[in-house]
Amino acid sequence: MRVGSGLLFRIGQIFLFYLLLLWLAVMLLAGNIAALPLLLTPRAFREPLMQRAISATFRLFLDVSERSGLMVLDLGALDVLNRQRKMLLVANHPSMIDVFLIISRVRSAICLMKASISSNIFLGVGAYMAGYVSNRHVSFMLRNAATAVEKGSLLLAFPEGTRTTRQPVNDMKPGVALIAKRANAPLQTILISTNSPYLSKGWKIWRAPQFPLIYRARLGQQLRACDCPAKTANTVQSYFEQELAYSIDPRMRA
Repeated sequence: MRVGSGLLFRIGQIFLFYLLLLWLAVMLLAGNIAALPLLLTPRAFREPLMQRAISATFRLFLDVSERSGLMVLDLGALDVLNRQRKMLLVANHPSMIDVFLIISRVRSAICLMKASISSNIFLGVGAYMAGYVSNRHVSFMLRNAATAVEKGSLLLAFPEGTRTTRQPVNDMKPGVALIAKRANAPLQTILISTNSPYLSKGWKIWRAPQFPLIYRARLGQQLRACDCPAKTANTVQSYFEQELAYSIDPRMRA
């Protein structure tokens, strides 16, 4: 009887999981279409509006996911960042959902994003109109990112360059150090921990994990970029390794 009840509960969770994914896809696609007229407006008007709209959409999805019992979230530590300006937010990157976690709480952040996002029908239009910075051309990326931060933006970046494949973090890239140095801005570290490999490298979005998914984000130290980008990258690397070494769930260890 218990086995049967457990199986039915699992089936219910999976059904709800796919229903929420479908709902998210509809929200993102409809939002992109509804936002198209904003292309005719000045960037100074549309970018803050789109940043807040994206944040609200992500937060709504995560709130419903939590209320449904599929997720347990501890993200409140990020709220203080809404009172900050001119800063790089650098986080470890265990899964693809990390962007949702941070942007859902930091309403006016922009992202350093992969070029492939630009052609994504669910995310591309919104990302462009929110002023997110593409990494398609490295020189343009560094210049545009530094300019955005100099003007007061909070720029979210994942210095590993891809999702974590070696626990607790991959080798850090020097790009964020160059941006921070050019913009004369601090690197605010964000430490993300989870109990699940869902949406880690190679995990397809439609492959159902075990529930609940538990995510926690906490603020770490602020670090300063020095004149040597490689040295700064090593400092960031050491800090993340030290802070995350004992917070990695055993199920996440390779």
